[in-house]
This record gives sequence, structure tokens and C-alpha cells, in this order.
Amino acid sequence: MGSVSLKIGDGTARFRRTSVCSSAVNLLMLFSVVTTNLFALYAFSSHSQASSHPLHHSNNISLVSQHLSLILREIDTSQRKLAQMEKQILGYESIDLSRPNIVPELKLFLLRHQLPLGKDSRTGITEMVSSVGHSCERSPDLLSQYMSYKVFDRCPDDWSLGQKLILSGCEPLPRRRCLAKTVAKQDLKPFPDSLWRPVGNKSVNWSGLGCKGFDCLKGKKLGSDCVGCFDLGSEKDRFVKVKGKNDFLVDDVLGLANGKIRIGFDVSGGSGTFAARMAERNVTVITNALNYGGPFSEFIAARGVFPLFLSLDHRFPFHDNVFDLVHGSSGLDVEGKPEKMEFLMFDLDRVLKPGGLFWLDNFYCASDVKKKELTRLIERFGYKKLKWVIGEKADGQVNLSAVLQKPVRV
Repeated sequence: MGSVSLKIGDGTARFRRTSVCSSAVNLLMLFSVVTTNLFALYAFSSHSQASSHPLHHSNNISLVSQHLSLILREIDTSQRKLAQMEKQILGYESIDLSRPNIVPELKLFLLRHQLPLGKDSRTGITEMVSSVGHSCERSPDLLSQYMSYKVFDRCPDDWSLGQKLILSGCEPLPRRRCLAKTVAKQDLKPFPDSLWRPVGNKSVNWSGLGCKGFDCLKGKKLGSDCVGCFDLGSEKDRFVKVKGKNDFLVDDVLGLANGKIRIGFDVSGGSGTFAARMAERNVTVITNALNYGGPFSEFIAARGVFPLFLSLDHRFPFHDNVFDLVHGSSGLDVEGKPEKMEFLMFDLDRVLKPGGLFWLDNFYCASDVKKKELTRLIERFGYKKLKWVIGEKADGQVNLSAVLQKPVRV
């Protein structure tokens, strides 16, 4: 009774259907009752027939005991099946809100709300349930810390705590009723000058980061696609000058689509340079970025392009077939696990429109086996290979670059 169910999903509200679950539960309970009574009837009838034979009295007691054990096991099995069925049908994990460390604000956010007019005739829903990531159940202390604040006052300066929850699978985060910390952004330049003008230290929030200024970040490797990427002087040659055979020029790739690239999605990481190059060519690109060691989101926004604060484990919050271009690199290899990458690649395919381009940019393969795994995965989608370049090194390491066109599937 002391728990609230959390719908697995990526929206801000979820609805629960009661009819399907109720029917399944009723059928399972009916089956359990009938089975239990049949066992009991059989046990007692056997005992009655054998009561006229005193010599077999001990055997009858043993038989009744066996049947009773079977009944108890059947009840236990039915209860476990019921719990599993509820989890599968409703699709949620549970978090025990009766724990003493769960703060009232979290309980209030997760409170169910009955629809004022009762059951909705079109959807069959009866109540609204606020949604948070199902893995939040594994981090109740951090979640309570995140939801501990003074209502209608300023939020704690704890964006890094929110990111820590996101990286542990607690995504989406619950909404809060407090005012986020603001940073005066007085030195921002107008667009398009902002694309290549340095961003001032005072324009971003440095709390929760090791560095407290951009000079500290120069030359640092913060990821496979960010080596000194906050230095716009060194970034200015990217995508317009070739350094190796695996590098493609942005104009060459756009030319493959005959001017049909209007909006794109970049999941390669970095400081927004790909989006900046596209913006110069009147293409709007959303850049997926978390703040791994640097203020990526604020830096990208300061350049005048769109950052998306989302982990790659989260289902992308876009409708099917909307982007003309998807750009990715080694960051797609989530934790080095093939299943993780498969889920990610299928979601990228979902948001890419038919005829759209998937630009795989210098994907690092540690071995020939990794290259073959990636090649087989790409071939499953049936993409047309417009560009395909493999750069091999003496130590067996491989970089793969490709431009692929999504087919029309009917």
C-alpha cells in the first residue's frame, strides 16, 4: 500500500489503463481459487475413503500433508505470477514512498490524479501519473536529495546532481517547484557572429566542474570527439579542411542530398562545431550533449545553436522520420556493448526520414572484430552506401567513416 508506481517512459505524464490489468488479475485469481479447492477436495475425499482402514491411518496423514504442501506452493506460485503479470502489463517499477528518507515534495509530484470527468471514452484512461525514469528506484537517496528544496524559492545549485541521476538511468528527472540558478550572459554575441566568437567565463555556470575557466580546458581530452574542442581557433578547420582520408567535407556531404538537408541531429558530442558549420549553410542542427568535464550545453547555446541535455540511453524525444541528417561518431559505441549500440542505432534510424543521410564520422574500431560487428549492423538497415572509407593503422585499429542513405520501407 505504501508505494507509487512509476511508468517507464520518456514523457512528462503517463496514463494507466485499469481494465486490462483487472481482467488479467481476476482470471489469475479465479484460476488459483479453483485449483486450490480442487486440491483440497481431492485431499479430503482421499482421507474419507481411507478412514475405514486404521492400518493406513499414518499413510493418509502423510498424503494430506503432501496435498497441503502442494496447495501452499500453488498459492505462492500464483502470487509471484500475479506480481510479474502486473509488472508486464502496466510496465512499471515501484518505489516505496513510505521510506523515511523520501521527501514530501517527491511524494507530491508522484501523486496520482483522477480524471475529473471519470474514464476517458477515447483512451480508456482513468488517471494521470507523473513520470520519472524507472531506474530512479535504485537511487532513492539521491532522488530525495534532488527533490529537497524550498518551494517557490531558489533551487540548490545542483545541476551536477541531476546529471549524476541521469547517468544512473534516472531519466526523465521529476519536475521541481523552484527557480533554477541564473548566470548573467552579458558578453554573448549576435548570430551568426556568435558561432566563432570566444565565449566568456562569466557566461556559464562552473559549479560542479573541475575547471573554473576555458583556459583550463584548452588542450584537454574530454571525450573521443572533444580534444581541446572549447578552443574555437583550433575548431575552425573542422569539416572544411581534410586532415585524413576519413574526413569528409561538409559541402561534399550536403551535395549528396541535392539541397534537401534542412534539419539534422548530431549525437557525436563536442562543443557544437558541426551544428555551427551547418548553421552557416542554413541547416538547423540539434546537438546532443551532457556536461562531461565541461560546460558543453551552455557553451553550445552561447554559440547560437541548439543543445539537447539528454543521455544516449534515453529514447530520443522526436517523432518518427523527422530529420534529414543524423551525424554520429565513436560516441555511439555505448559502453562497448553491442546490444546497447543496437538499441541506439535503431532509435537513430527511427528519427531519420526515408532518403535522409546518416553520417558516421571517424568511428573508432579497436579491432577487426568490432569493424565486422558494426558493418553487419549497418547492413541490417539496408542503407545505400554513398561514401565508405576505412582507415587502418599498423596496430590493427580501424576508423570507419561513411555516408549512408536510408531507404524507403513499405
